[in-house]
Amino acid sequence: MTSSTAPALPDFSGEVAAYYAEYRRGCPPAVFDTLARTFGLDAHPGIGDLALDLGCGTGQLALPLAARVRTVLGLDPEPDMLRGARAAADRAGVRNALWLLGTDADVPALVDLLPGDRPLGLTVIGNALHWMRSEELFRALRPRTRAGGGVAVIANGTPVWAQDTDWSQALRGALEEHFGRPVTATCGTGAAERERYAAELAGAGFTDVRETVIAYEDALTSDRLLGTLYSAIPAPQLPSDADRPAFAARLLAALPAPPTAAGYPEEVRISLLTGRA
Repeated sequence: MTSSTAPALPDFSGEVAAYYAEYRRGCPPAVFDTLARTFGLDAHPGIGDLALDLGCGTGQLALPLAARVRTVLGLDPEPDMLRGARAAADRAGVRNALWLLGTDADVPALVDLLPGDRPLGLTVIGNALHWMRSEELFRALRPRTRAGGGVAVIANGTPVWAQDTDWSQALRGALEEHFGRPVTATCGTGAAERERYAAELAGAGFTDVRETVIAYEDALTSDRLLGTLYSAIPAPQLPSDADRPAFAARLLAALPAPPTAAGYPEEVRISLLTGRA
């Protein structure tokens, strides 16, 4: 298997990070119950587990995970994302989270600075692995993960423009008209990507590689739909403050009317792809 490659990191600073903090949804408790059960996580002070949230954004995974481990490290290449994560931790009273600037390329050096032969109990990666060199990352994590610990690649639903619904298809068409190109990104949620990640986990020496799906129904108001979309558009491509109302109006005009007062229906399928050391 050849080494995987990653594209240049996008700019998710400023307003994009603010939209991310406000509109990116977290995961239900069942996700963290599954992680704790799968990896036998220990939260005891001094002797419990260290978890790494790689590409942590504004802390949607790291903050609830903090209650399941001794310490969680949030690593992200965007300072504005880390500022949002730190502010969210302060509001929530989370005191066992540390926020570090870096990328997947920094993981080996970072982990080697930590005490213990294999200090990591768990590494979680949300909808960010498509920006990383996944195969190299998994191979770096394997010898640094304790026995019974492992990696969880979490896809928190399909992007709002890539779903199999009338409103999502209409949104995708409006975005393609605006940007003048096909909008095909699945952000690591597509079946082919998940299969590749599973093969790479196994190839790196992780065992019991499996996918667990946790599904629930949700609905997106127009405001949540737009905010979620804006959180995924790199800052240079996000319409300016002056142009954003007209951009939003064009998108919403292309969509069918929401079928209920709650908004646009969405079946959220959270995929937990796990491998154990």
